[in-house]
Amino acid sequence: MLKPLTRKQWSGTLGMFLLAAVVVAAIAVVAARWFLTTDLAQDFVARYPGKYDNPEGAPVGIPGWLAWQHFLNMFFLVLIIRTGIQINQTRRPKGYWTSKRGGKKISLLLWLHLSLDLLWVLNGVVFYVLLFSTGQWMRIVPTSWEFIPNAASAGLQYLSLDWPMETGWVNYNSLQELAYFVVVFVAAPLSILSGVRMSAYWPKDNKVLNKILPIGVARAIHMPVMIFYIVFTIIHVFLVFATGALRNLNHMYAGQDATNWTGFWLFVASLVVIAAGLVAARPSIVAPIAKRFGTVTAR
Repeated sequence: MLKPLTRKQWSGTLGMFLLAAVVVAAIAVVAARWFLTTDLAQDFVARYPGKYDNPEGAPVGIPGWLAWQHFLNMFFLVLIIRTGIQINQTRRPKGYWTSKRGGKKISLLLWLHLSLDLLWVLNGVVFYVLLFSTGQWMRIVPTSWEFIPNAASAGLQYLSLDWPMETGWVNYNSLQELAYFVVVFVAAPLSILSGVRMSAYWPKDNKVLNKILPIGVARAIHMPVMIFYIVFTIIHVFLVFATGALRNLNHMYAGQDATNWTGFWLFVASLVVIAAGLVAARPSIVAPIAKRFGTVTAR
């Protein structure tokens, strides 16, 4: 029978994995840079530069509501991911919550996680309504089959470290568009659906629904989606700072196409708010809030 790995063995395995990842990445970069010197690649990039024009009538720029939505989504997702990880790691919860209507007792940490989920979903409903009513959907939903070769071209340029020109105020490159589409219309619904399936709100006696979405499938979906969000966020933040931090932060936080420090300081303020939220997500603060909606006990 295999024995669990020790901390030293885990560290060694992780170190080897990271080393292998660096070597593979270096080889991929060299290969991409070589390929871009060929006539085939140069003709391809010339024909498909990495983006295509938005449909006529598509909005330009980032409106104020989208800047707020960006912050709120980041705020909720950070807290949701953190509480989700804590739920998996916690063996002895520091408190429990029971609904005023009765029902199964859940840990206070799970109650916080579900409450944050609900707020995130409500915020998402507002986001979807505004996205489609203002035409902003045209910036993140592919509207031409040209997005496929353009996404491949943008990916090749990123891989070669000769990155495509950043024009996010007018339109995203096709790889960005594809990534945002997956986040908004694939990952978000999957995380919500799998989360509801795993929660006490799912009608567990409904055999038809249980057959359509078995609990095992929901669990197999939920964790990978969380990992996807983490990886996406790391890459997203890296590219924001690597491709013109001040202008990109102004786009996302200040709603202006300018190179000044306004967006940066708003970004810093948002990090302070998120840090405060992480500090506040403790039993001594959460319990009094949870008591308004049910009964909180130590066991």
